[in-house]
Amino acid sequence: MSAGLFGLLDDVAALAKLAAASLDDIGGAAGKATTKAAGVVVDDTAVTPQYVHGVAAEREIPIVKKIAVGSLRNKLVFILPAALLLSQFASWLLTPLLMIGGCYLVFEGAEKIWERIIGHSESLDPEHPHAAGEHTGREAEKEIVAGAVRTDFILSTEIMVIALDSVADEAFVTRLLILALVAVVITIGVYGAVGLIVKMDDAGLALAERSRGLVAALGRGLVAGMPKLLALLSTVGVAAMLWVGGHILLKGLDELGWHPPYAGVHHLEHAVHGGVLGWVVNTGASALAGLLVGAVIVAVLHLVPRRGDS
Repeated sequence: MSAGLFGLLDDVAALAKLAAASLDDIGGAAGKATTKAAGVVVDDTAVTPQYVHGVAAEREIPIVKKIAVGSLRNKLVFILPAALLLSQFASWLLTPLLMIGGCYLVFEGAEKIWERIIGHSESLDPEHPHAAGEHTGREAEKEIVAGAVRTDFILSTEIMVIALDSVADEAFVTRLLILALVAVVITIGVYGAVGLIVKMDDAGLALAERSRGLVAALGRGLVAGMPKLLALLSTVGVAAMLWVGGHILLKGLDELGWHPPYAGVHHLEHAVHGGVLGWVVNTGASALAGLLVGAVIVAVLHLVPRRGDS
């Protein structure tokens, strides 16, 4: 009896070691997948603050929390199951669906630029009287959250597909666990960073009021600098929509068989010998492609109907 018990305990210990090793493997793979998607993660972090720029201080964190919950729901409830099923049974659909999302991103970016040009921007101009921050009603807050979650859906899809590609050789259940872990870690990281960014002015105010000397000066600097930083991040967020969306479209065209646009970008990248300058060239070319496609979509959706009405 005791020999059987010890044998059972040995089996349990072996299974525990195997489970621990599997968890280590999943954690390591999730870390690699997250690193591979780091570029889009940074873009996601840059895009989000524009939605709470100018919002009443007491509503900033609640809105960020709502967007974070929507982002996690996007990843776990919609994107993760769809990406796994498509990769398993219809992988050819992933690229076209991503390109549709890319078109939405470049449209959003181009539309915001167009609104600024014609003087009706509500997100790029922090002094605009009808900026998002001037909305105080719950309905307006719902619109802000809904807009942020829609944009997040595209960026989250790109993140999850990049992560999926990096673990494509793993078993189905392992892929599921890795991607779920990636979804949670990235959402916490992105929206934790956004929460810190939007509350830094409050932290600066507390330092300025409760401290002296250099610490108080730092606090005053944070209070004075945060509106400018948020305005800058808002602009960077619009640029990120263009370069991420443009990159999705260029890469998608290449995967679908039309190679010249993406090959041309790579040629320019190699011409400057890669590195940081190569990244700048690649990003600039992607943003330009995104702006061109976005401008066409804006023209079709806004300018053409107006001409038809007149």
